[in-house]
Amino acid sequence: METNQFYIHVNGHTLTVDLKENSSVQAIINELKSGDITIPMKDYANFEKFGKLPRSFPRNDEQITTESGDVILSEGNLLVIYYDRNSWNFTRLGKIHNLSQSELKKILGSGNVTVTVSLNSDK
Repeated sequence: METNQFYIHVNGHTLTVDLKENSSVQAIINELKSGDITIPMKDYANFEKFGKLPRSFPRNDEQITTESGDVILSEGNLLVIYYDRNSWNFTRLGKIHNLSQSELKKILGSGNVTVTVSLNSDK
């Protein structure tokens, strides 16, 4: 895999996501080569932000327990950023590094938020 990171731009911050190696990640990287993906995201159950991707991507679901900073593909078409724990069948995309749970929650804020996923760290 040629790219091992992508970036999430949200509320004036740039979050670096270290990517996993799977066909889901590769398909999203290929999509990002055509341009950034902007996603309106909502809070859910006080442990995640989620939003619909522009199309469905391959799934590599496995039973996992998420941790703060996990970036997940759910149902093939939802991007999810976890700031707390949850267990379910998900596809791991990557992990936001160098942020504590409280820092991540502060950056994501409460309520709805719009994120931009990009191969570029500059926004």
